[in-house]
Amino acid sequence: MEQLPHLTSSASLGDQAYQAIREAILAGVLERGQKVTERGLADSLSISPTPVREALRRLEQDRLVKRAGPRSVHIAKFEEEELREFTMIQDVLRALAARLAAEKSTAAQRREMRDVLDTADALRGRAAAAGAGSEEEQDLVTEILDCMRRFHALVDRAGANPTLMQMLHMVDAFGIDERRSTVLSDLHADRGAVDERYRQHRSIYDAIAAGDGDLAAERMAAHSRTANSPLIAERYAD
Repeated sequence: MEQLPHLTSSASLGDQAYQAIREAILAGVLERGQKVTERGLADSLSISPTPVREALRRLEQDRLVKRAGPRSVHIAKFEEEELREFTMIQDVLRALAARLAAEKSTAAQRREMRDVLDTADALRGRAAAAGAGSEEEQDLVTEILDCMRRFHALVDRAGANPTLMQMLHMVDAFGIDERRSTVLSDLHADRGAVDERYRQHRSIYDAIAAGDGDLAAERMAAHSRTANSPLIAERYAD
């Protein structure tokens, strides 16, 4: 098993283990369908099995793992129809998050959203200069995707609805690594579509900054649909 980060912060080990394992699943470090054990995860995290057991119970509730035995689980692997249903739910929830952000966000939160988008724009300019297909471009695309992830997290938090945030947390079915792979593939096959998905973030921000909940929800729903469609197509291409 690939080594996971050692846990050292003051947060409970159960919480840290949960975050570390969940991030490893979303990033593709722990692959869908892979069998893992409490002991193996504990050794990788350099902790005892007890907090890992607690973390796996929470991940099972999130439907990110499925119990395979008393001390082992499989990383969840969803069928195409189930993932389509997840993304339909995600589209609706993200639209609601954008609506609430337009209605409830503070000036400081909107500045933070704008700053993240400005950072992404600067990175995008560097990626364009780096040359298509270069290693530098790929690294910069990863940084841009990190910015987009932060933007969505800021929108979610600005809505100030813990129940909605928890629901979004549970339907976050696609991994960061998978999204990066799809974007890099689309950069060569359909760069125009990638550019359009990127520009949608700024239009969502503009609606939020204007306090227009209806428009923010409409633009976020459209963005979520266009962002999720190629991921499903990529995963089930065969």
